[in-house]
Amino acid sequence: MDVLDLARIQFASTTIFHYFFVPVSIGLALIIAIMQTLYVVKNKDIYKDMAKFWGKLFLINFAVGVVTGILQEFQFGMNWSTYSRFVGDVFGPSLAIEALLAFFLESTFIGIWVFGWGRLPKRVHLLSIWLVSFGTIMSAFWILTANSFMQNPVGYEIVDGRAQMNSIGEILTNPHLWAQFPHVLLTAFGTGAFLVAGISAWKLARKQSVDMFKRSFKIAITVGLLASVIVLFTGHKQAQYIIQSQPMKLAAAEAVWETTDDPAPFTVIASIDSEERKNNFQIDIPAILSYLAYSKFEGSLEGMNQLQEHYEDKYGPGNYIPHVETLFWSFRLMTGSGGLMLLLSLFGFFSLRKDKILERTRYLKVMTFAIALPFIANSTGWLMTEMGRQPWVVFGVMKTEDAVSPSVTFNEVLFSMLSFTTMYTILAIVSIYLFVKHIKNDHTEIEQYDRSNDPFDKEDAEIVTK
Repeated sequence: MDVLDLARIQFASTTIFHYFFVPVSIGLALIIAIMQTLYVVKNKDIYKDMAKFWGKLFLINFAVGVVTGILQEFQFGMNWSTYSRFVGDVFGPSLAIEALLAFFLESTFIGIWVFGWGRLPKRVHLLSIWLVSFGTIMSAFWILTANSFMQNPVGYEIVDGRAQMNSIGEILTNPHLWAQFPHVLLTAFGTGAFLVAGISAWKLARKQSVDMFKRSFKIAITVGLLASVIVLFTGHKQAQYIIQSQPMKLAAAEAVWETTDDPAPFTVIASIDSEERKNNFQIDIPAILSYLAYSKFEGSLEGMNQLQEHYEDKYGPGNYIPHVETLFWSFRLMTGSGGLMLLLSLFGFFSLRKDKILERTRYLKVMTFAIALPFIANSTGWLMTEMGRQPWVVFGVMKTEDAVSPSVTFNEVLFSMLSFTTMYTILAIVSIYLFVKHIKNDHTEIEQYDRSNDPFDKEDAEIVTK
């Protein structure tokens, strides 16, 4: 293992850990806004209880997400300074706008929302949480504009050996951005929904605050079902775009070494031999890959061996085939997790319609563990997205091996990785402890709070202070 390998491992580990919290913030903010809207419209305190309960989990998650995001950005200067110098004039503005506009919008209105209970008119206070939700979405948008440039560089020119932005319009209309952003946003909504649904199911299985968590479950499972259905279409659209922009990525995700027949079959499982560039064994479903790529049951997919020859002619000698095993199984874990989320959402939705959710004790237990499904889908999806681009850090422009800091040593990267890992471990323990402690409360204090005239109780103050 060399400096490049270690720097990539560090960036991957910190990014995946940070992304545990990002979709939760986006999804929770939306669901809390829906709950508070119901409180304002129906004027029932139970919806206020729900908004406050899930709001405390949102605050814990948001705080940890901020810290992990700050640590992550340090790596651009530490391990990837060559990349930062080369692409900073294009990559930097998106990160700056995300911080100065979207993040500040979130932070400002989170404060207004937390301290505004009982102090602001209901509708004004409601607007604050919707602006928080909007801020989380805009934060994701600007981060994805930067990531989309790495996937499909547009709106730039090379000046004195560095990339400089020459069209913000092209950056904002990047086709990769508009194929990726809706998919990422819907997966975030699904993540927040399954977190709320899973915790609510745990509470319902123990007959704790049944009315409150039954309503929470209903809202969450509805959002989860809608997100799971729409994700199928956004994912399909993204696959069709990738086949045009990065055909090697989809070919690797399907372990297609040689150009397929017409129509192309979808490989369910395969025994992959990357050294010999072939599959020793595979099980296929006829014509499905053609539909995934072209929305019709006809058309072939170019194989990795043919694409390798094409890339060598275009970019020069080198290995342009990514790590096939990782992409192949990541794609199946991602789609499998998404399929399970859809089935569980459907079952929960119709159980609620028949008013039999409390009788589905096994289902409630399964839903508690199903909290992990969107996190598996998110992580494997990003592994496929980022590793499928290799060996490029900016596709077709800059290779990953050329982006690492030239003067950083192996021991320096190892020390920073161990330091970051230690800090992240502590943050994980603290966040899990705070989550579990809050979830296990019997919520008597919340009900007492809602009947009092005090707009801000002790537990709220402790959360904000921390």
